[in-house]
Amino acid sequence: MKLSKYNGELSGIDYLSMLVVDIHGAIRSVSLPRSYVSDKVLKGGIGFDASNFGYAQVHKSDMVAIPDLSSAFVEERDGFKILHAFCDVWTTDGELFDQYPRTVARKAVEHMRSQGLGDEAKMLVELEFYVFDDVSYSTTTAHSYYFVGTEEGIGDEYEDAPRFGLSKGYHRVHPDDRYGYLRNEAVKLMEAAGIPVKYHHHEVGAAQLEIELNFISLLGAADAVVLSKWIIRNVADELGLHVTFMPKPMYKIAGNGMHVHQFVEKGGKSVFPGEGLYGLSDTGLAYTAGILTHALSGSLLAWSNPSTNSYRRLVPGYEAPVSATFAQASRAAAVRIPGYLKKGEARIEFRTGDATANTYYFLAAMLLAGLDGVQRKLDPVKLGFAATKETPKNTFPTGLYHVLTGLEKDKAYLKPAFPDELLSGWAALKRKEAEYVYNAPVPQEYELYF
Repeated sequence: MKLSKYNGELSGIDYLSMLVVDIHGAIRSVSLPRSYVSDKVLKGGIGFDASNFGYAQVHKSDMVAIPDLSSAFVEERDGFKILHAFCDVWTTDGELFDQYPRTVARKAVEHMRSQGLGDEAKMLVELEFYVFDDVSYSTTTAHSYYFVGTEEGIGDEYEDAPRFGLSKGYHRVHPDDRYGYLRNEAVKLMEAAGIPVKYHHHEVGAAQLEIELNFISLLGAADAVVLSKWIIRNVADELGLHVTFMPKPMYKIAGNGMHVHQFVEKGGKSVFPGEGLYGLSDTGLAYTAGILTHALSGSLLAWSNPSTNSYRRLVPGYEAPVSATFAQASRAAAVRIPGYLKKGEARIEFRTGDATANTYYFLAAMLLAGLDGVQRKLDPVKLGFAATKETPKNTFPTGLYHVLTGLEKDKAYLKPAFPDELLSGWAALKRKEAEYVYNAPVPQEYELYF
């Protein structure tokens, strides 16, 4: 696998791979041979059945995908040169499809600009994931199990392997770190495809890794996350390894978050630094209050943590936030203000989300939540969100059903970018997932109750 940025020339290209994002935030593709790729196709796109992507009904599922060549990159694989490009999706009436993830992300930013609240939202996303040498799982009426194994000392087949402990992996180096080559190769390919990377390292858990991207626009960040996950999985596959971004793939070990550092720019400068608490401006504090208000209701968590597995991670004891709080330098707070920043550099980090999210919907909902706080001039201290050493208050909802109920009650702030049909469709989709999981017994229940 070899990747490079697109230079604007189609000569030498064998296929155009048109990437469309489904409702879960994963990429799908249809490939066109170079002989079929014309100016008409590049400008007018091709038709497809959107009902198979989860966000259109069968009776009105015909949509048009038009490639966005500003997102394009070239892959060389198996002797072919493939030009990949994210697509925007249009209805057959010539309108941008309002439920499509890239459309929602764009509308959230457009709302910010139309209200004079900012020119650009900048996002830095951290990707945490586990790597396994072996994995298997199965569920039937009569049994349910999963098995994972890693050379870093997890799993029956690796019990004699050298190990450093389940939760002592932070910044380990080779030979303890068995997966440095995977990260190096993935980052090389990510940068070649135009994704800005800040750094990578071994995370806390055995076989847990992190690649941290750099600041980019909201839509660019969402595209980068989707593409990065695809690249990481491809590199792992070529090495005979398995990658998961699940929030909690194993019992009693650190979970995978998807932390998002962010600030809003206006006139080329961030509006977050100021003379207030933790070096934030009134705008930065109000933005923080908006995020925490809508996270506490469950509404924002329906987008940032939209899986049953998300709430296996949001439990005390594993550096995962369990309540709507903000603090400086605290990795237990839902919103952290990095303590290592200099005066005038303040930004915030939302630490609650995870990679089961559709990143476009997640980032858009988070921006709208923050902007709602700015417009309402919310004060996070008066609202009780300042972290203390006392027993945590303002604890988050503890399951997927609860956050979906919150979404139904608290959705007005989402209206500038999220159409009603998407809000109801998302809730129905996630309730179906919750029903599937919560109706099944787990082995721990056999231990307790059989």
